[in-house]
Amino acid sequence: QVQLVESGGGLVQAGGSLRLSCVASGRTFSRYAMGWFRQAPGKEREFVATIRWSGGSTYYADSVKGRFTISRDIPKNTVYLQMNSLKPEDTAVYYCNAHGSDSGIDYWGQGTQVTVSS
Repeated sequence: QVQLVESGGGLVQAGGSLRLSCVASGRTFSRYAMGWFRQAPGKEREFVATIRWSGGSTYYADSVKGRFTISRDIPKNTVYLQMNSLKPEDTAVYYCNAHGSDSGIDYWGQGTQVTVSS
């Protein structure tokens, strides 16, 4: 049973930083892309960043490029999202995602709240 458990959210002032973590368990993720999505109140869930478990190639939404960095620690089965220069518009629930490159199956974490005050 795949589990994705996020942590690291919280309240921060504009310009501040937070680091989100996602611990993945339940299978090997070598054929998966791990990602972060977010959903603000009244809005649809949107893509933030993704990283291939094997190889480590990354891709970012334009809105976070240059401010956020996604990374993974393979021995710890953990994916991180380092968020710098946070803006009030970054306020959302952030979800960890595992997307099977072969199966197309998506797994989701329960989400962690990030609130950026102006």
